[in-house]
Amino acid sequence: MPSNAPPTIQATRTLAETRLFRVEGVDLCFANGTEVQFERLKGSANGAVIVAAVTDRDEFVLIREYACGTERYELGLPKGRIDAGETPVEAANRELREEAGFAARRLTRLNEMTMAPTYSGQRTQLVLAESLYPARLPGDEPEPLEVSFLPMAELDDFAASGDCSEARSLAAMFLVRAHRQQREREESA
Repeated sequence: MPSNAPPTIQATRTLAETRLFRVEGVDLCFANGTEVQFERLKGSANGAVIVAAVTDRDEFVLIREYACGTERYELGLPKGRIDAGETPVEAANRELREEAGFAARRLTRLNEMTMAPTYSGQRTQLVLAESLYPARLPGDEPEPLEVSFLPMAELDDFAASGDCSEARSLAAMFLVRAHRQQREREESA
């Protein structure tokens, strides 16, 4: 049975670093005395946001962009780093403007997500964006991003289609759908 106390970090060291990633070696000592060395991707200091923007017609705003990791174009939600001095909500509205050309009058931070917490420290804040209006900012993408709309009622079929393989986008959309359904139940009670 694992202890409730996390292991003691005895040392950390940078093993490799690029402009996007830092790989750290971490020496741990568990409560039972076992000492191990792990490697982890150190997340950015401020974290990241993923924006589940929903139109007044209950459609998710999706972007299509090239994903170097899968070597193909992928549909997904707008996302990006939180800049120094920004809150997750401010970063979400900026990324939404840069990537999809919309801003939101109503932004709600819903959850924090990780992709692979056993070896990555990257934390992504899920922000629901509603009451959208056109408002584009220049972004840092190498080509214009295609914007499309997914009716929330078609989410199950979309998730099974293979058009989006990014787990954060899929999880975020399901979490937002559940959040909105709960909110509707509360409002009608």
